[in-house]
Amino acid sequence: MSKPKVFEKPIGVKDYLPHAVTKLRQIENQVLACMGSWGYEQIMTPTMEYYDTVGVASSTSDQKLFKLLNNRGTTLVLRSDMTAPIARVVASVLKDVQFPIRLSYHASVFRAIEEEAGREAEFFQTGVELVGDASPDADAEVVALAIASLKAAGVSRFKIAIGHVGFLNGLFEEALPGEHEAQEELKAFLLGRDYVGYRERLRSLTLSDAMRSELEGITRLRGGQEICSQALALSLDATAQASIRHLCEMWDALAAHGVCEHVLIDLTMIGDFKYYTGMTFEAYAADLGFPVASGGRYDNLLQQFGRPAPATGFALKTTRILELIGAGGEPNAERVLIAYDADGRAAAFDKARTLRESGTAAAVVTERVDADARQALREAETAGANDGELRYKGAAFTKLLTYFGGSRERE
Repeated sequence: MSKPKVFEKPIGVKDYLPHAVTKLRQIENQVLACMGSWGYEQIMTPTMEYYDTVGVASSTSDQKLFKLLNNRGTTLVLRSDMTAPIARVVASVLKDVQFPIRLSYHASVFRAIEEEAGREAEFFQTGVELVGDASPDADAEVVALAIASLKAAGVSRFKIAIGHVGFLNGLFEEALPGEHEAQEELKAFLLGRDYVGYRERLRSLTLSDAMRSELEGITRLRGGQEICSQALALSLDATAQASIRHLCEMWDALAAHGVCEHVLIDLTMIGDFKYYTGMTFEAYAADLGFPVASGGRYDNLLQQFGRPAPATGFALKTTRILELIGAGGEPNAERVLIAYDADGRAAAFDKARTLRESGTAAAVVTERVDADARQALREAETAGANDGELRYKGAAFTKLLTYFGGSRERE
């Protein structure tokens, strides 16, 4: 294996330049403020966790975990999501705090990927966990908050598809009793949105024509509240029936939140984590083929840490949102460039100090050759007048002040 060049990075990680970081922080701050207004408090957890606790509980496959050994030979992992670490905290550090507990976060997570897949190994998530409430209203709250958070992030056109793990579990158990391998294969096809493969696998199974037709028909069960009544007629299984009733009650709560225009019921939605036990959802932006948010209910996870409790939550895929809305554009706050020579230094520094104290960013630059300095600054100022942004030696500003010869020459 050849030695990497000094400028190379590992596959799946990236550098974020100033414009992108500014936009990323803006998204982060606006979303966390939105979550805070709903009563969610921020939490931070370690980047590294023990493999035998959080690593195992995360439900991320071993092949996708970044593992490392500490100096005692204990296996650690880089966190692959935030749900399992927060479950650990709720069951330990917050064990005396009464339910429900509402927590929010913004953090980087890590998942090992195949090099040819073109996916990121490190990415940012901003999300919430609502622990200790098993009601449909709690699930509706996190979906409604996901909608509010996407809007706060600057995503205006999106749809959220919600489903329920229990519906498919009950339906498949009724159709294929005891055939767990076949059931898991069918769910894998639905998870991958491979409806052709799903139908082909159904045709290979011993099923009545009526049952096969019903199972094929669930791929078309997408829409509003009317989907609930249609689904109730599909299966008499108690688990499936209870799951649909839960979604019906959720829909009523979402209607009370006033967000149903953004939501559709999709009964093939099962979520990509094995710890999901109930409602799951994904949000898709109009201009991006990948989900920009996902979440669901995970009522069995906390018992692995010794404090059984129902829980639900979601995560915005902040990095994808950054790609969607773009990292470019004009600065969102005033940034002043102050140029000075030796005689104007005191006045320039005084002005910069005044601006900073008032909350305006100010950068100072000294130019020792007046003729060259003035020419470069004038060119930058002229270009700024044309495109709304002053760029000087690679940096972006909104205003130019010059202090040459001891006095302000031009603003």
